[in-house]
Amino acid sequence: MDSLITGIHHVTAVAKDPLKNFEFYTSLLGLRMVKKTVNFDDPLTYHLYYGDHRGSPGTLLTHFPHPLSRAGVHGSPEILETRLRTAVGTLDSWAERLGSHGVQTEIVEDDGVRRLAFGDHDDMRFALVEEPAEAADEGSILGIESVSIRVPDIGATSSFLQEVLGFATAAQSDSGARLTLGDGTPGRRLELVQVAIDPRTSMGAGTVHHVAWRVPDDETQARVAAALTEAGIAVTPVMDRQYFRSIYFRIPGGVIFEVATDGPGFDVDEPLETLGEALKLPPQYEARRSEIAAHLVPLDGAHA
Repeated sequence: MDSLITGIHHVTAVAKDPLKNFEFYTSLLGLRMVKKTVNFDDPLTYHLYYGDHRGSPGTLLTHFPHPLSRAGVHGSPEILETRLRTAVGTLDSWAERLGSHGVQTEIVEDDGVRRLAFGDHDDMRFALVEEPAEAADEGSILGIESVSIRVPDIGATSSFLQEVLGFATAAQSDSGARLTLGDGTPGRRLELVQVAIDPRTSMGAGTVHHVAWRVPDDETQARVAAALTEAGIAVTPVMDRQYFRSIYFRIPGGVIFEVATDGPGFDVDEPLETLGEALKLPPQYEARRSEIAAHLVPLDGAHA
């Protein structure tokens, strides 16, 4: 089938310390916190969204930080590495910047492409990948380039992604495959790595819960859901996440995918100029605002 999804929408991970999470992604990586809300399924846990100035789909890293989270275990299957876009010629300055804050980095080269690998304070795995950028964006993170996914059988996973979700194979070997959507530009890529290792991945701080893929509207999302159902994949009902609408499912190989609409966007409940400054709650939890705000670790001294 032709691709109905247009690229990566966001990547969501589990974290431990909310304040360290906030400081790492805003102060060190230079992202904007575009929404301070709660886990819709567990309102005493934050859901923090970081991205570009508008919170554009394709730039978003989101986290469920909770002080009692145990450390995750990296393994297989797992969405192991989130690759972020940055301007050409900035890897060395990023290595210096991260190193000055005690973050270990490593230059990795694959098929002539250099990337700077590192982990956050919970050991969520990242890599920076260079691409041409406007001068105003140099030294900034431009968005998500791709994700790397460990699976026990790349054949089954790759076939599903191509036949049901519309990916195409850009490169393949016995132990890995690079898949793309559409024109294969940054944000429309993923890498599969065949790894059957012990221990199996254990969800916790530092591990990715899911990667979300974007669709323009509800009608397209419904078409994706229908294709998944026809392929025998169990898919959730549509869930209203206030800033987008989502469906969730597990792909062959075991990791969780989400398909999220581009809209309505993060300025639906607060002005663009003040995104992320106030605690925003889903309507069903508004009556519990005082209780919820008192339970959450303060990030900026106020839960307005």
